[in-house]
Amino acid sequence: MASQKPSFWLTPKGLSALGLIVAASYFLLIEHRQHVWQFMPFLILLACPFMHLFMHGGHGRHEDESDKGAYQRGMEHGRKENEHHH
Repeated sequence: MASQKPSFWLTPKGLSALGLIVAASYFLLIEHRQHVWQFMPFLILLACPFMHLFMHGGHGRHEDESDKGAYQRGMEHGRKENEHHH
């Protein structure tokens, strides 16, 4: 069995990045609270593409029949139902 590569966030560089993010967030929220609240709607909208990029990591790996996504199973079920009724 192949060993799995550790997550970037658990490497020294990742932990350093997390520390830098935490420090920057602290100073933004404590020292520049007015500016953060002013741009909060834009920050929320900016979070959408980042969540799409980083949280959809499993696409394209449907090699096994039992590993099909719910969407694909629903499409196949709908096609079978449609053929049955016609």
